Amino acid sequence: MSVTTRSGLAACLLVASLAPALAQGDATCARDVLVANSMQRQAIDQLESAGEDDASRCRVWRRHVDTMRRIAGVYGRCLSGPERGERIGQVQSSEKEFSGLLRSRCKGL
Repeated sequence: MSVTTRSGLAACLLVASLAPALAQGDATCARDVLVANSMQRQAIDQLESAGEDDASRCRVWRRHVDTMRRIAGVYGRCLSGPERGERIGQVQSSEKEFSGLLRSRCKGL
């Protein structure tokens, strides 16, 4: 099985597993949640590969905070039930943590 096929299969399985938690009536939510999940993974990868200098880290942290806010909006609009609360809590917690780092360590950068 090729990497593309495996990625597509994994995406389909992820959407299928989220189907009960998706808000009803929004046909674009399955796609939006899939994109938000991908954005979340990319944001974590970027945090892990942030440069050693403060300016580089602060740039990545700002992008991370913006991404977490956008993802929270998608989860809030598209998910329901316990899945919604859990996912929103995760991204809001991360957003708050990195907002705090920005305030304390990135003044003037």
